[in-house]
Amino acid sequence: MKLASLKNGQRDGRLVVVSKDLAWFADASRIAATMQAALDDWERCEPELRSLYDELNRETIPRERFHEHDALSPLPRAFQWADGSAYVNHVELVRKARNAEMPDSFWTDPLMYQGGSDAFLAPRDDIPLGDEAWGCDMEGEVAVITGDAPMGCSLEEARDSIRLIMLVNDVSLRGLIPAELGKGFGFFQSKPPSAFSPVAVTPDELGDAWADNKVHLPLIVHYNNEPFGAAECGIDMTFDFAQLVAHLAKTRPVTAGTIVGSGTISNKLDGGPGKPISEGGVGYSCIAEIRMIETIADGKPSTSFMKFGDTVKIQMKDKAGKSIFGAIEQTVVKYGRE
Repeated sequence: MKLASLKNGQRDGRLVVVSKDLAWFADASRIAATMQAALDDWERCEPELRSLYDELNRETIPRERFHEHDALSPLPRAFQWADGSAYVNHVELVRKARNAEMPDSFWTDPLMYQGGSDAFLAPRDDIPLGDEAWGCDMEGEVAVITGDAPMGCSLEEARDSIRLIMLVNDVSLRGLIPAELGKGFGFFQSKPPSAFSPVAVTPDELGDAWADNKVHLPLIVHYNNEPFGAAECGIDMTFDFAQLVAHLAKTRPVTAGTIVGSGTISNKLDGGPGKPISEGGVGYSCIAEIRMIETIADGKPSTSFMKFGDTVKIQMKDKAGKSIFGAIEQTVVKYGRE
């Protein structure tokens, strides 16, 4: 099943079901007005939404054309956005870039931070940037939306709480991160609003590409219209989504509508750092990694962080080459108050 939140002049949009080919939608407001309302009453809403989805795909109900630029992020705002760092290869590389040591515990205990969730960007919104010196970077990720899960939940309970899957551009301001982390209190100003894919899907929609609580497909990233990354999401993921949700729930309950991110998708190559696509590798899901690879090879980075006018596109395709979630497509623009 595929769900989206369409722009309607209201902060949380209106809930619709989207056809498997992303071409059509049907209004779902008679079932639940918003995505959050559906998640709050999932046991009742899920079978009704699934029936509507089936009818839409069979073309037996009224339908309208679905345009990705009309979509908000599936949850335009959320009660909680917790981003993990499940790909420890990425953590290792970016910490090297800051000359920070890599504790052994990072391989056994997930990293996670709580990001701002009160105002997500729509998947086609510009990325507003105050200053290029802040070091704007995209981070291509996968995320899940959960139902309720109790504090101290088991891995099985965590797995069963996963309702929907979507893609993320977790924007980072690399130039601000070292000073913030140096204070010992975590990210804040260095993590502006993220954007999510136009569509969120139930795990069964991925078929055998959803296994072991992971997505087993490449995340496709284009930077300034050039291939930048196609890292395999199911490879080098040290902590799966059930482990990430259980980690979040260790000391607190998880509420329906919580978003949990995977962290930047990152693959090694033959046991070492990855290579750009142009050199036969799978590339990267963020600029920080290629800068680290350049530093290893040349002693300094040659790829700059994002500038005004730079573009990023993040999507995922099924084995038949069809888009699953729609695309996040964004341009960095100079921020100015209207």
